[in-house]
Amino acid sequence: MRITKRLFFVTALLLSLLVSCNSHEGEGGTGTVRGYVKLVQHPDDDFQLTVDTIDAAKTDVFIVYGDDDFYGDDTETNPDGLYQFEYLTPGDYTVFAYSTLASGEKVAVSETVSLTHGSVAQVPTLYIHDGKAYGTSIIKGKVWGVYFHNEGYHGEGWAYEHRVYLRKLGDTYHQDDVRVGLDGVFAFQKVLPGTYEVITFSEDAMEVPSPIIDTVTVGADQILEMTPDTTFVVRIQV
Repeated sequence: MRITKRLFFVTALLLSLLVSCNSHEGEGGTGTVRGYVKLVQHPDDDFQLTVDTIDAAKTDVFIVYGDDDFYGDDTETNPDGLYQFEYLTPGDYTVFAYSTLASGEKVAVSETVSLTHGSVAQVPTLYIHDGKAYGTSIIKGKVWGVYFHNEGYHGEGWAYEHRVYLRKLGDTYHQDDVRVGLDGVFAFQKVLPGTYEVITFSEDAMEVPSPIIDTVTVGADQILEMTPDTTFVVRIQV
């Protein structure tokens, strides 16, 4: 009888220790935390920044157990933007993914849920951005074309379909390029405040392109109209 009571006591003690070991949030349970990540894109041709939201496939998602200072696990979303963390004990969990600002800085977008024993906790959808559409200004200008065929003058007019480039002052490579419209107008949209070089090319008789560059400075929430004095005049071989 004493042995039986002693075995019962030891078993109860071990069970209590096991329960206490698993009382902290983390792996070793039967619960699941799941949710979706959506990627918010901003079309380049829409100055009103109308969003285009798609499933964020192959996106890293992280989970923090309780009040831990570091994430406990990470996973990747499937083609539908779905992720899930399984075999979790009851408690509070914070799930986060990274959103990219226009400056390139990454910030965490997070949600916290409570998980009960053996349940599935659905996390509110995480919306992240692609970092390409946070500017709110436009740079507009015009290009006039003087057309030549072989060595002969072939007329002139607005340089429809001629390409124009935008490069931040000091950068090596351009960050955007557009084509000129029927009315000669080109526009770079969603531009962040700063100083930029607007570049296009003129051709000589041998079709060798020469750059024409104008430097402009744009502020926030501004539509910068390049003045008629800076309308590009380019020679185009046809």
